[in-house]
Amino acid sequence: MNNHDIQLRGKILDQIPTTVIAVDKDFKIVYANNAAVNMAGSKLQENVIGKYCYEVSNNKHCKTSECCVYKAMKDGHMHSARSETFFHDGDKVHLEQTAVPLKDDDGNIIGGLEFVLDITQKVLAEERLAEQSYTIREMSTPTIKLWEGILVLPVVGVIDSDRAQHMMDSMLNKILETSSRVIILDIHGVASVDTAVANHIIKITKATRLMGCECLLSGISPSVAQTIVQLGIEMGSIKTTSTLSDALEEALSIINLEVIPKSDK
Repeated sequence: MNNHDIQLRGKILDQIPTTVIAVDKDFKIVYANNAAVNMAGSKLQENVIGKYCYEVSNNKHCKTSECCVYKAMKDGHMHSARSETFFHDGDKVHLEQTAVPLKDDDGNIIGGLEFVLDITQKVLAEERLAEQSYTIREMSTPTIKLWEGILVLPVVGVIDSDRAQHMMDSMLNKILETSSRVIILDIHGVASVDTAVANHIIKITKATRLMGCECLLSGISPSVAQTIVQLGIEMGSIKTTSTLSDALEEALSIINLEVIPKSDK
């Protein structure tokens, strides 16, 4: 390969927005494209070549067996990982690093080649989405203290495995927090019940019972009742009512309370 070809390859790599760094077996940088130099920070932009790669960036994988470059040089395979990296200008970025072994013409590993993507905005977007999902989940499964010793969890929409687990966590934590003796699971807003949904409900009621709390199932519509019978779903000893008011009356009875209408004077 002549010098013109080498220079051309260097120019091509310099125009790639992805950071490209080559290190020798001592982890000293022997090549860095423009993106890598810019990422290094203003204090090191003039003197990246010859620096150890862990001097340029600082993440939890540097100088450990989890370093992608270390792994690539050790076994000759490609390795990828995500990490938080602090650069010398004080900026923290989220990076996705992929490393491959650097070989000579005879196939001997002489170092490592690393490609680095700045995924900071992607990670921040993922974190915002996770926060929004958590908020929506909390709003969709609110365990409410209805009376002293009585809780209610109104459910609207579809119950899948993830939501059922969150419902169970919410109910059990609220039971522990309030020392409640009865919780009403109102499924009036659940359009349909299949075997999977019924199994989720059964597991939830069993878990609450282990906490010393009786679970009442309210809001069972005629169509849901027919579906449960047609599917042959065994609801066991779960107490059910058609309305929330009936469930509340039953809950008050369990804690030895009674609502007495106020007489007109």
